[in-house]
Amino acid sequence: MISVAASPSVRSETPRVVVIGSGFGGLAAAIRLQARGFRVTLLDKRDQPGGRAYVYRDQGFSFDGGPTVVTAPFLLDELFELAGQKLTDHLKLVPVDPFYRIRFHDGRVFDYTGDAERMAAEVAKFNPADVDGYVRFVDEAKKIFKVGFEDLADVPFHKLMDMIKIVPAMVRLRSHLSVYSLVSKYIKDESLRTVMSFHPLLVGGNPFTTTSIYSLIAFLERKWGVWFAIGGTGAIVTALAELFVSLGGTLELSTEVDQILIEKGRATGVRCKGGRTLPAEIVVSNGDAPFVYKHLIDPAVRKKNTDARLAKMRYSMSLVVAYFGTKKTYPELAHHTILLGPRYRELLADIFDKKVVASDFSLYLHAPTRTDPSLAPPGHENFYVLAPVPHLESNTDWAKAGPAYRDKLFESLEQTVLPGLRDNLVTERIITPQHFQDELNSMHGAAFSIQPVLRQSAWFRFHNRSEDIPNLYFVGAGTHPGAGMPGVLSSAKVVDRLIPDQDGTGNSRDPIAGSHAA
Repeated sequence: MISVAASPSVRSETPRVVVIGSGFGGLAAAIRLQARGFRVTLLDKRDQPGGRAYVYRDQGFSFDGGPTVVTAPFLLDELFELAGQKLTDHLKLVPVDPFYRIRFHDGRVFDYTGDAERMAAEVAKFNPADVDGYVRFVDEAKKIFKVGFEDLADVPFHKLMDMIKIVPAMVRLRSHLSVYSLVSKYIKDESLRTVMSFHPLLVGGNPFTTTSIYSLIAFLERKWGVWFAIGGTGAIVTALAELFVSLGGTLELSTEVDQILIEKGRATGVRCKGGRTLPAEIVVSNGDAPFVYKHLIDPAVRKKNTDARLAKMRYSMSLVVAYFGTKKTYPELAHHTILLGPRYRELLADIFDKKVVASDFSLYLHAPTRTDPSLAPPGHENFYVLAPVPHLESNTDWAKAGPAYRDKLFESLEQTVLPGLRDNLVTERIITPQHFQDELNSMHGAAFSIQPVLRQSAWFRFHNRSEDIPNLYFVGAGTHPGAGMPGVLSSAKVVDRLIPDQDGTGNSRDPIAGSHAA
């Protein structure tokens, strides 16, 4: 357990805040509140900070456990600015080019970048007649981005009127359409429709049911690029944890919360496994919101977030992830490769609707040593590959199914982009949906909490301030604005705005609000 005493500059009467979970949302919320002068204690059940961004190390390899696509880096800049520091003094972010190399089942390749001319040329390789439609789609994505991200991503949606106010804009932007349906209005080639609609999968959504508001991701990447931190995503976590501690915050690892204490309708602190209690005037949870409501809060005080409501929600897919290192290098690979299987719509229907583990799959392959060779021993390569699969309502016994699924993954990689893989393995680790439930405390083992469908977005998503407990706040993937690093970091901005000033009057006034619009 790491424990750092609060800074002497923080008075003992200053309100106490307990933040549960040190993923990106928890770290960002803890930094923001500590910078405002609260006494913040950040807890995590694991022996490292980071939540899903855990780092696995073995035989000189360093594997990022979770998010690897860094976009909207200004959200990280802001956290250091709150402490009067610069991100560049703590981290080195480098651009990734191409953003993604998308490889179709028949071997065709599309290099997805942020350059308008290069993208038009890639589109033309598949269907010259779609170039104009692609340009118009990007223009539409820009309009959606302006409203969905620049105007609304860090704005609270805890009142019904907040939702009512944006209905005209949602109608105008055709948010009732799915991402795939919106893309199809501009693009005719089926392969290009796949290329332009896959982004919801990065935040746990099915492109055929996710609201078209999430088309904004395409323009978000165009505007700010895709980045990688030297040292991996874990280097970002370390820098943020050190920043929090330097502000006087207290970080405790290997400390699992098993109950949020409620008295007279308000949170009074948390109880940890083993019986220890930590009193607090404010509790912020970065845990999976449905899991926290169901397992950490007495049902008697949950008038809105009842077990019945939680059971009716639509949860994201889960993942099988294999982390592995090789003694062979593959210099022809891109940093991010998407390997598409023979089916698109049908595979996603198996995963999201039928909840069956299909015999085929599409994969995301991360090769960080393409950008940072230090993440593996000299002359070696570092990878992880993930496959979207149904969450645990599929009733799959992953203890039995996992090894065979691993073999299929490696066989597929060996036949496509990693020849000789199995003969050159040095180390490997596999996680399945069971890990997301048992280790990461995610409902049904869903990797991204609830799906980003229209009826689970904005006001319909888990509120950043609990409707049941007024001094309980939520950040993270299941809350507004959603999953993905920009969404999770923005959820901390929302909570910062919702929590009253220390004297109980007024709200937070974010000193750099709106900087993302520059």
